[in-house]
Amino acid sequence: MTVWEIAKRANVSIATVSRVINGVGNVDPSLARRVRRVVAEVGYYPNTHARALVSGRSRTLGLVLDIINPFFSEILQTFTELGFDHDYRILLSPLTRDSRSLMAAVRQMSERRVDGLAVMSSANEDVFIEAFTGRNIPCVAVDIDHPGGLLKTIRIDYEHGIRQAVQHLAALGHARVAFIGGSANLKSAASQKIAFQKCMMEIGLSISPQLLVEGDHSIESGTAGITAMAALPERPSAVVCSHDETAIGVIRRGFELGIQIPGELSVVGFHDIRMGQYLVPPLTTVQIPQIEIAKAAFGALLDFVSAQPRKSSSSSSTITTNLVLRCSTASGPDRTTNNP
Repeated sequence: MTVWEIAKRANVSIATVSRVINGVGNVDPSLARRVRRVVAEVGYYPNTHARALVSGRSRTLGLVLDIINPFFSEILQTFTELGFDHDYRILLSPLTRDSRSLMAAVRQMSERRVDGLAVMSSANEDVFIEAFTGRNIPCVAVDIDHPGGLLKTIRIDYEHGIRQAVQHLAALGHARVAFIGGSANLKSAASQKIAFQKCMMEIGLSISPQLLVEGDHSIESGTAGITAMAALPERPSAVVCSHDETAIGVIRRGFELGIQIPGELSVVGFHDIRMGQYLVPPLTTVQIPQIEIAKAAFGALLDFVSAQPRKSSSSSSTITTNLVLRCSTASGPDRTTNNP
């Protein structure tokens, strides 16, 4: 099936078919509907390389994901569905802990000439982002300090959710609260730690250096963190984790050590990955809404690629975090008020 046959069946010119398929120029709505109906009926698939030559666009958006982190699975699903809705193909480039995957992603996206790129990773590296924007590829990323040019940022309000978590634990009577964070090299992890310290100070709770543990958002960092804390002369009665996987490690190791959760130790996670609600006990956590992140990223890229000529932008979107109460938190030893 060719565009000539499509034009014949739709009783329109070849130029009209080309404009409809490539989304170029104005076409009478009734003619456009006629062409799309014929295209659907015959199952026609246009030559993507030819479309790119005509329109100057590949109608492909890149998505770089940290595949190790289960948090990003729903972002992938939503981003892909939005691509279907807007006639964009999604080119996925997974990131691993191997730094070589960064440069592999740069090469893949550049060779396929994506119209725009979303970087959804817990470890955005400035050099990595600059590799795309330096090639005039519009880019959307998480928690970039200096957006501008062809770069937009999606900011996560870590503090709002952590404040809710700390206040929740304080209301339950927990005064000795620990924090197991991510790597200090990660901007997101640093933001979470600062937010925790600030929120503890706001309500007059002291922070013991022994209860501030650096991890890497993994299950293993949770098991290691709670193992060290269990050996302290005075254990914490609650712990806030920078990631749900870390909280899973805390709960698992707590079971092995005979620590009752939440009876002896309340646990709060972060991100709200799907498996958290199926733990025993179900995990209280700070939710980052993945669907909102995917929609914000996709919308920002559409704004970029639809602008002719492409314009610089310094705008950003802010995603609010919120506490989700489940069963891994309970009354602590110093409870003096009712749970809000």
